[in-house]
Amino acid sequence: MTATVLVADDDHGIRTVLTQALGRAGYDVRTTSNAATLWRWVSDGDGDLVITDVIMPDENGLDLIPRIKKMRPDLNVIVMSAQNTLLTAVKAAERGAFEYLPKPFDLAELVAVVGRALSLKPSEQLPVEDGAERLPIVGRSAAMQDIYRAVARLMNTDLTVMITGESGTGKELVARALHDFGRRRGAPFVAVNMAAIPRELIESELFGHERGSFTGAMQRASGRFEQAEGGTLFLDEIGDMPPEAQTRLLRVLQDGRYTTVGGRTPIKANVRIVAATHRDLTQLIKLGMFREDLFYRLNVVPIRIPPLRERAEDIPELVGHFLAQSAEEGLQLKSLSPASMDRLKAHRWPGNVRELENLVKRIVALYNEPVIGPDVIEMELAGASAARAAEEGQPTTLAGTIERHLRDYFDSHNGQLPPRGLYDRVLRELERPLISLTLAATRGNQVKAAEILGLNRNTLRKKIRDLEIGVVRGVK
Repeated sequence: MTATVLVADDDHGIRTVLTQALGRAGYDVRTTSNAATLWRWVSDGDGDLVITDVIMPDENGLDLIPRIKKMRPDLNVIVMSAQNTLLTAVKAAERGAFEYLPKPFDLAELVAVVGRALSLKPSEQLPVEDGAERLPIVGRSAAMQDIYRAVARLMNTDLTVMITGESGTGKELVARALHDFGRRRGAPFVAVNMAAIPRELIESELFGHERGSFTGAMQRASGRFEQAEGGTLFLDEIGDMPPEAQTRLLRVLQDGRYTTVGGRTPIKANVRIVAATHRDLTQLIKLGMFREDLFYRLNVVPIRIPPLRERAEDIPELVGHFLAQSAEEGLQLKSLSPASMDRLKAHRWPGNVRELENLVKRIVALYNEPVIGPDVIEMELAGASAARAAEEGQPTTLAGTIERHLRDYFDSHNGQLPPRGLYDRVLRELERPLISLTLAATRGNQVKAAEILGLNRNTLRKKIRDLEIGVVRGVK
């Protein structure tokens, strides 16, 4: 018998597209623009699957799900939403949705999800328990949508998760989201950074120790496993764990028990393990620095956090989030000009989200303007780049900086020749920050800036106008 799919969405175009796509896949489709009609169909026993939008004229689709599940537990519900946040994905999962799909969605993926939903029984869901309206992870890019859906699927399981990503991408935020929205949220979330603990103390730090077990052990001390009892243990920078501790951790993952340093009685471990690293563990395995069997125990479900340069479309929302945080901390509410935002989106962000957060909060604290212009952004990025180069022992001369950026530019084309006009482009991109920094140093005094640059004052004015350079008018 042909399955019937009930679709509720107030967008006529989406209803039409879904009718055509699901019809070609062999399903009968009934569509409506409101929740009331959908509820009437469900109450009458119609349909084999529901696809519903979140925002509809008469009711929120998420609020309808518990009623549907109570009346017809075997009727799966797929949620669509343009509110592409972690909170939407989590709420959909908590209310019992089979799947959450962000708009715009891939039609082929939707048809595949429909097929799975019709072939599988709904999984058991925990009772609905809404958390605070907070967004621990910010971004609506396709890469972040994949992470939100992964968190929604995994939060109420005890599967071990391995989070990978560059430093500053927010790996601990994802780990906390898995805990805070999951069934262990009432128990502790304990984070331990392997790279921050002396190698000889890691085993004691993780598993605790008995009195007299080593020099300086004057009394019994609990370890992180004991402190995280019933909750989540987040092992950050797991690639820096020494071999001895790797062996003990593997035993815990295999047997579910551990012993303290110097202890003899096994202790049952009731914790969920979430690990993270910015290092390539497969390479460490080849070098004999990480146990392969431990890797497979930890890497049950991998989640990759993309670097900020791969989701530049999220930068405006992240900036807004950090500006709002700064205002909550007592600083003046600021905004960024469109040109400033474009400059931020063009930056490669080697420090990722952490670097962006530091920059936003720094400019809010240091600059008077209510609207931050691109000259300020250029100056701050240049200063951060010079500081990073000094830390890394890279050349900090003007020539060295230009050379480094040109190497990055050629490398970014993956061996292909860049487009024509590179010479003029380099001159223009060099000229703009040069003039911006000089104007910033002279607090916008164009006469002094022209003297420093060795330019005629009228020439400088023309360049300021042609390059659309703003002028810093006050620095705290």
